[in-house]
Amino acid sequence: MNRRVLVTTSSFGKLDASPIKCLEDSGFTVFTNPYGRRLTEEEAESLLAECNPVGVIAGVEPLTAKVLDAAKALRVISRCGAGLDTVDLCAARQRGVRVENTPSVTIEPVAELTLGLILSLLRGIHLSHASICGGSWHRPMGALLSGKTVGVVGYGKIGSHLAHLLKPFGCEIFAFDTSPLCHFPASVQQAAFSELLFESDIVTLHLPYNRKTHHLMNESSLRRMKKGAYFVNAARGGLVDEAALYQALRSGKLAGAALATFGEEPYCGPLSSLDNVLLTAHIGSYAFESRVRMETESVNNLVRVLAEGRRDCGKAEGA
Repeated sequence: MNRRVLVTTSSFGKLDASPIKCLEDSGFTVFTNPYGRRLTEEEAESLLAECNPVGVIAGVEPLTAKVLDAAKALRVISRCGAGLDTVDLCAARQRGVRVENTPSVTIEPVAELTLGLILSLLRGIHLSHASICGGSWHRPMGALLSGKTVGVVGYGKIGSHLAHLLKPFGCEIFAFDTSPLCHFPASVQQAAFSELLFESDIVTLHLPYNRKTHHLMNESSLRRMKKGAYFVNAARGGLVDEAALYQALRSGKLAGAALATFGEEPYCGPLSSLDNVLLTAHIGSYAFESRVRMETESVNNLVRVLAEGRRDCGKAEGA
């Protein structure tokens, strides 16, 4: 019986080896990402063809139909993280491949990172740090978060938790969500997307990436924002037209932006040349406690699905 599992996310098991040990103790042979970074489609295809695993613990590499076809034995993709935009869900379904993820584990780390990005933007913490490291003593004049209007685009679990964290600062919260089932508490003002952009001092994105939300923040939507407003994206890079954002920042339309994720990673584009931009290397879920929980949950999901498959197979054989 095939007991091979491929772990494609490059940092898996680096903080705590117990998730890998759990796989091995469950009788699986574990193969890991040899590149130490996000895989390209071609690299993912080659690794799956070479390993032919029954299960994949996935990062954010593109798992397209072409990649899935490379592993004939594949039965489950267990995403170590929340987003599924890099997995061709239709192709997986057609091939009988179950797809699991770990959405609840990312709530606290992403919301807390977003709060940190907002505070650093407003007070220029990153700018003062860089100046001292460069031999200067720059003291940027900042602004308070207290009393600001914050527009939360995407009021799911992460967006609503961020609103909870902002409450002690006395912020007025505007929120927009594409889901008609979304619940907005009395402390949050539900708004149309255009109204939120117009009213907010800070706009932060917390919604999934798909064809409908591709470049949601484009030249038109950025133009609707207040002059001197701030923009934060800790969701998915494809939500933002980075060229349009660069122009809005360079022209002074926006006072600053913080980005934790990009359309192409590693990022090396023109936004890195602006001193009113704060960039991080996709570290939204990279808090020790949550990362270990996420890896453990992704292993548990994979083991559970494969165990269910064996039980179903046994029932079929005994029928």
